[in-house]
Amino acid sequence: MRIARLVAALAAPLLLASCLLSPGRFVSTLDIRKDRSFTFTYVGEALAAETNMSDGKGGPKKPQPVSAEDAAQYRQVAEALAREQGYRAVEYVGGRTFRVDYQLTGTLDRGFSFPINLDAMALIPWVAAEVRKDGSVRIKAPAFGDMTQGAPGPQAPSNVDGREGTFTLTTDATLVMQNNEEGAAAGPPARVVWKVTPTSKTVPTAVVRF
Repeated sequence: MRIARLVAALAAPLLLASCLLSPGRFVSTLDIRKDRSFTFTYVGEALAAETNMSDGKGGPKKPQPVSAEDAAQYRQVAEALAREQGYRAVEYVGGRTFRVDYQLTGTLDRGFSFPINLDAMALIPWVAAEVRKDGSVRIKAPAFGDMTQGAPGPQAPSNVDGREGTFTLTTDATLVMQNNEEGAAAGPPARVVWKVTPTSKTVPTAVVRF
């Protein structure tokens, strides 16, 4: 719920001045070890959403061609992201599409979110890990389900028509809960695979205890 509220709160002002990104075709993984080490990967596309998807009559607006000004902004976004640790490659490839190769290894002694970049104005997390005082961590991936699920107020924009991929969680720690209807493959390591499509509503969620 807290992440959903954050999405809604951030989305409204960003609509006017930023490049809001959503997943395209991708493969993403998150591996969490019982010593709190983790590795997160995202390889695939990021899609820039149009800032105004309404036709003024309450219906959806037809997609507009990318202007030279938009293309220049997207190249700047790619350059800003490329400077951040974890991006092994990021490239604007035309239209509203970026090609991304991201991998980050760290320790879950604090929260983690992807993507967050102030220069690129990429402020709405697709995947986030919340570290709790009880020795657990909650993982949520709003961009792989309904980004506005349970969020009051303005709805976060998303470009989900091109969204297709898998998000895989593996862990040798205790998997307390997960919301994949197909369940988790027994471990160690335990393994949960969420299939993501344009119509996916369930936000991938899991809790791991160290």
